[in-house]
Amino acid sequence: MSAHRPKLSVVMPAYNELATIDEILERVAAVPIEKEIIVVDDGSTDGTRDHLKELEERWSGEEHPHATLRVFLQPQNGGKGKALRTGFAHARGEVTIVQDADLEYDPDDYPKVVGPILEGRAEVVYGSRYADIGPRDLLDWHTFGNQLLTWSSNLLTGLRLSDMETCYKAFRTELLQSLDLREDRFGFEPEVTAQLARRGVRPMEVGIAYESRGWDEGKKIGWKDGVEAYRVMLTQAFDRLRSR
Repeated sequence: MSAHRPKLSVVMPAYNELATIDEILERVAAVPIEKEIIVVDDGSTDGTRDHLKELEERWSGEEHPHATLRVFLQPQNGGKGKALRTGFAHARGEVTIVQDADLEYDPDDYPKVVGPILEGRAEVVYGSRYADIGPRDLLDWHTFGNQLLTWSSNLLTGLRLSDMETCYKAFRTELLQSLDLREDRFGFEPEVTAQLARRGVRPMEVGIAYESRGWDEGKKIGWKDGVEAYRVMLTQAFDRLRSR
């Protein structure tokens, strides 16, 4: 890949994802957009850390026409939000997108998500899993929980999103790096959304593909993280009121 600034930085936090890390990296690398892949290992204990360092060395000697790989190791498990901040600080692309290290999200959707930013039509794009949601889908408890969190976030921010909790969030990198992000765990989603709304930035939404995994497959978010999301939303709302 050329030495000039890449179009895209893909920031991927990873915690005990040895079973999926190779496949997701290959999927990301195959997308025909000039990119850097920044993987931040968040204190994995299943061999992911050592494997990532081996991959980084191997990639440096191989030809990947659309991608370079950079690996950063957190000294201990600190949470997704903390790992993301590490990745964001090192991002050099024009646009930065968040990518989970599992296989729930499809990197083939990158052109749809990052395209509006590269074309100058948006500063932030969220890939919505629920762009075409129907009443029957709400019977799934995970979907219902996400929709409830999104509705609450919209109420407090004035936005009209269909999927605040989506992983696929893409940002103009300079804007992202100017935000004051502090949440260490899954509070990143409502925190970044609230801070964008305070800046007057209204994310564009595009529909994306999604294949959910269960806890037996390594899913890590649970009901306690939903409670924590409400704490973050209320904290951000009070901060906005105090700053007026």
